[in-house]
Amino acid sequence: MADLLTGVPLGWTDALPPNRSAALARLARVRPAAYARTRNHLDGAVTGLSPYLTQGLLTLREVLAGVLAGEQLREPLTVQHKLVFELGWREFFRHAWGHLGDGILTSLHPGPLPDAAYADELPADIREARTGVPVIDEAVRTLYATGTLHNHARMWLASYVVHLRHVHWRAGADWTVAHLLDGDLASNHLSWQWVAGTGSHKPYLFNAENVARYAPAPWHSPGTVIDQSYEALDRIARGADDSTPATAASTGASTATPEPPLRSSPPTELGVHAPDPSATERLRGREVWLVHPWALRAPPADLPESTLVIGLYLRERHEAWPWPEARWRWVDAAMAAVAPERWFVDAAGLAAALTGAARVRSVDDPHIGRWLQRLAVLEAAPTLFPVVERHCQSFSQWWTRATRGLQQAEELL
Repeated sequence: MADLLTGVPLGWTDALPPNRSAALARLARVRPAAYARTRNHLDGAVTGLSPYLTQGLLTLREVLAGVLAGEQLREPLTVQHKLVFELGWREFFRHAWGHLGDGILTSLHPGPLPDAAYADELPADIREARTGVPVIDEAVRTLYATGTLHNHARMWLASYVVHLRHVHWRAGADWTVAHLLDGDLASNHLSWQWVAGTGSHKPYLFNAENVARYAPAPWHSPGTVIDQSYEALDRIARGADDSTPATAASTGASTATPEPPLRSSPPTELGVHAPDPSATERLRGREVWLVHPWALRAPPADLPESTLVIGLYLRERHEAWPWPEARWRWVDAAMAAVAPERWFVDAAGLAAALTGAARVRSVDDPHIGRWLQRLAVLEAAPTLFPVVERHCQSFSQWWTRATRGLQQAEELL
């Protein structure tokens, strides 16, 4: 599992204000050397930039440029630096999504067990943080309370769900992507596949000793189902020991943590609405720039002054992949800063409203591009690494091709 750009869980808006200035301020505090040294620890010097990248307030190019220009840089950054490596994982996942499309939502190859051997639904005790395994329950509570989760905790949670409880990775991936502020389909679902062994060569396993090394004391889980050797855990993952999945849920945790409800439409009080009856006439002959949830930065500076900037939430997208209210509010606060007029509309209604526009432009993104490509001129999102045209099935294969001939990170810019 790869997105180690996630931050220490602190809160939805207090720790991660939904604006570009907060993103740039956090970028200025990135310490590459400390990141490389401590990134696996839950209290390590991770960047906390992932939500800003997912929602398009920052680009990977801006992150690397900012780090290279920052006062925290004490030595030249090579292409092989851990921070650059993690930026690469993010772009690799988009590379895979671009080639596979919806194929990322199904197992890329067989895992330790056949898909049919796994349960289709996530058990209630996991959803409600009452498994009795402290590391799992802490992770779930943190996810709900903050909308973020350190990458190591994501790996532990996914491994427990798939390999100890024998729940299909897709059930877990759909659950977490809904609640994560940085919920990106490619990064999330392909990371779950990496843990599950359907996107990697072996299942990712962890035990209580690993948790004790990298997590604070409340997360430690001695005497629980994860307090076993890796050999024993591997047998469970491969179905050689079928006793554990039935007993993995402990009765030790009696207080349930309610799962935040998901919404397929924005809260009414945000002021998001369908295009009004005059929209078609107002847009007639005008240039339009659409701001969507995966490109929340300001429109290009070279737009004509008369361009109408409109924020867009597409009904089809959000009915398929709903959000908790907290994410709606975070995203909309960022969107409102660049697009005071914001629409919640289906694809047909959007097409009708844009009928007379002189030209419609936006930023391409696979979360929404399939609906916009017939209605707008889509500009490619900025990439950091050289484009690898041939589909690479592994990160190492992609990394070798994307960085061939490069030595210093600045060469990527």
